[in-house]
Amino acid sequence: MATISALGIGSGFLNNELVDDLAEAQRRPVELRLDQREERTEARLSALGQIQNAVTELRLPARQLSDPTALRRFEGESSNSAVGVSVDSEEAGRGSFDVDVHQIARSHALASGTFADRDSTSVGTGDLTFQVGEESATITLDEDNSTLNDLANAINEGDFGVSASILDTGDGFRLVLNSDETGVANAISITADGDAALDDFNFNDEVQNLTETRAATDAELTINGVDITRSSNTVDGVVDGVTFELNDVTTTSAQVNITQDVQGATERVQNLVNAFNELQQMVNEFTEFDPDEGGSILTGDSAVRNTMNQIRRDLGQTVPGLEDSSVRSLADVGISTNFDTGELDFNTARFQEQLQSNPDDVAALFSNQGRTSDSQVEFVRSGSETQAGEYSINVEELATRGSFTGDALAETINIDENNNTFSLRLNDGNTAELVLSEGEFTREELVDEIRNQIADNPVIQASGDRLNVSLTDTNELEFVSARYGSESSVEIVDGQEDLGLTPGEGVVGTDVVGTIDGREAQGDGQVLFLGRDNGDASGIQVRVRGTETGNRGTVSFIEGVGSGIVDRVNSLVGEGGALSSRTDSLRDEIDSIQESRQDLNDRINAFRERLVSQFTAADQRISQFQNTGDFLSQQLAALAPNRDN
Repeated sequence: MATISALGIGSGFLNNELVDDLAEAQRRPVELRLDQREERTEARLSALGQIQNAVTELRLPARQLSDPTALRRFEGESSNSAVGVSVDSEEAGRGSFDVDVHQIARSHALASGTFADRDSTSVGTGDLTFQVGEESATITLDEDNSTLNDLANAINEGDFGVSASILDTGDGFRLVLNSDETGVANAISITADGDAALDDFNFNDEVQNLTETRAATDAELTINGVDITRSSNTVDGVVDGVTFELNDVTTTSAQVNITQDVQGATERVQNLVNAFNELQQMVNEFTEFDPDEGGSILTGDSAVRNTMNQIRRDLGQTVPGLEDSSVRSLADVGISTNFDTGELDFNTARFQEQLQSNPDDVAALFSNQGRTSDSQVEFVRSGSETQAGEYSINVEELATRGSFTGDALAETINIDENNNTFSLRLNDGNTAELVLSEGEFTREELVDEIRNQIADNPVIQASGDRLNVSLTDTNELEFVSARYGSESSVEIVDGQEDLGLTPGEGVVGTDVVGTIDGREAQGDGQVLFLGRDNGDASGIQVRVRGTETGNRGTVSFIEGVGSGIVDRVNSLVGEGGALSSRTDSLRDEIDSIQESRQDLNDRINAFRERLVSQFTAADQRISQFQNTGDFLSQQLAALAPNRDN
């Protein structure tokens, strides 16, 4: 840029101050417009950010309500501390139960005699075999490992359901044994096979050389007058979804009430209403219009208007799939729009009335739910792609279970040590050995004996699978897995000819085959499901029971308000959403303002340079005129005396 430090020397007025004034006169109007534009854009961006945050705040209460159990939660309360209660809301229902505890389950406790020393004196050598429930273990004591401490350590390290400790009584040391689990079935049995000293640890059906300090007992109680026995003080499976914790024997009945968490459900819905109302209040503030003062910062903003219209539509619609239900929309549960403010009014009394009268419909109003028209077809779950709608189900082949059928049995079967054992593998799991009691059995008695051995077999029980055994019409043993599908099988590993069991695989189960919404579905046991990219029904899973093939009715998927709001918020604030796009547009506008400021600076600098150049040239010309005038004045002054002469 040209220097202007000497401007005005010639003219006296074409100086730096004049250049600054002219440049400022050019800059100021444009700069004021840019400042106003930037201030308004930043204010709109801030307001829009607050609205976007308020929209995002809708997501949490909506997501909580989209959980199918959110409005069907149950609570348990006991009138007596002797009985505690816990509830699984997915299975429980309302109810009231009188519980009397006659005996609580206790673990077995035994104590040895007194030993003078715990670290050096031998307690005997040989084998001690422990039997605790299904667990069995043998501990061997030898000359190098036979003290009371050695025995206690071996028991604890064995991890077979018994804990050992040593008590110092003051007169000596005693070994104390406790079963880890309560109940008669977990009583401790010990058989010694060694020297005479080791016999002091015998405790079994024949010999009890240890002191029983606490007998193993089962829990005995009555629930509404029905006798119940359990090996544990945790009693479940008696009432669906309810677990009773027995803490002590009752002297008076414990009144256990299972009630619906109406207040909690009301609060969860109130949270959604509050979140929407906070959003509406903010929108009102930023979009209000006053005839005298004009509009607010976001008055007429299309992104805000469209956002509120979409959310209101989601909140006000009749939920697809509930058109014929007693509860179809939020208005039916006491949620309505206040037309003066645009906020939601919540009639909690109306909501609670509907929740208790129509719990399933109210739950479906807010959460995702599937319903089937066939009582023997169960909705299992939906997927992220599943759209609300009704879809047909057609079954071509039902799922079957794996089985093994033996040869015909004799009318009576003698079981002895030569034929009392066979082994099988269930569902390709571990091999389970079954040992039958010895004696003479009819066919029916043999079936009962095998059932008992299956029920007590630790391998089968540990697998979590079940195995059924029965007698066919032609007097053959038939083993059937309780599992359905291609992973269901029964294999005889080591057979027994007298039982008609020859080693080999039986018939493997098959998976269900069929269609959902006219599309070929996949089968997994009894579950029929559509994978991804299979249209609106993608992700739906149903469990098909019963004996009928062909048309099995329909499955309806209902997307409740909660899930709909979550999806709406994600679409509005996510990449490419209306609010996100509007925010990006305002940020681009601020960037554009900064570019305009830079352009203004460049133009003003260029303008200043032109002024300096023009003023410099004018100043030089004026200086020349001044110099010429001074010269002429000098010449004229020099001629003046000559004129006098």
